[in-house]
Amino acid sequence: MEETIAGAEDTQIAGRIPQQRGESLLETAVRYAEERHWDVFPGAWLEAVDGMQRCSCGDAACPAPGAHPGRPDWATQATGSATVARRMWQRQPAASILLPTGRTFDTLSVPESAGFLALARMERMELTLGPVTLTPDRRMHFFVLPGAAAKVPELVRKLGWSPASLDLVPLGEGGYVAAPPTRFGSRGAVQWACRPTPANRWLPDAEELVSPLAYACGRDR
Repeated sequence: MEETIAGAEDTQIAGRIPQQRGESLLETAVRYAEERHWDVFPGAWLEAVDGMQRCSCGDAACPAPGAHPGRPDWATQATGSATVARRMWQRQPAASILLPTGRTFDTLSVPESAGFLALARMERMELTLGPVTLTPDRRMHFFVLPGAAAKVPELVRKLGWSPASLDLVPLGEGGYVAAPPTRFGSRGAVQWACRPTPANRWLPDAEELVSPLAYACGRDR
C-alpha cells in the first residue's frame, strides 16, 4: 500500500493494513473489503498510448485519468465481498480502486494546504481521526461517519461561516473517492495522510472535525 505522507503525523498503532510497497491493486482492493469492510468498485485505468499514460475512457483531456468510474451504473457494482472484489479485479487488474461514500463512511474534502493545517490543529486538540487520503489533485479527504453530507452545511453556519464561502465539501450518498494506490495519470498516486488502523476503525462524527476544518479552510482562502 502507498506510504503515509512524509511530514504528516501518524500517531496510530500499526494495524492489519500496513504500509506495503508493490502490493497489486487486486490485493489492495480485496484487503479494503476484507479487513475494513469497505465497499469497493473498479474504475477506469491507465493505458500506454504513444508513450503517454492515457485514461481508458478515451478522453485525451480526462480531468482524472484512471481515477473515475468506468460505467454509469458504478453504484450497483460496489461490493463489500472480498470474493467478488477479487473476481472483478482479476478481470481488469489495472482498474483503479474507488470507494463509494454514503455507505460505511462519508468524507470531508478540503484543499491540501487547509488539510495539513487542520491535521496539526486536530493533533493539538487530541481528536481521534479516521483515515485521511491525499490525492494528486491536492485534495484531502477526512473519513467520517455516514450522514455528514446532510449535517455539514448547518454545522458550518453555526460556526459563523457561509457554506459557500469555504472549500469544505462533504461527500455522501452518490459520491466516491479514489483509494490508495490509485494513480491520477502522470500526476502521481493517492496516498494516506492518516492510514487505516485498528485505532481508527470507529470513525469520528463530522461534528467533531468540522470546527478545525472550517477554521483551516477560512485561513486558506
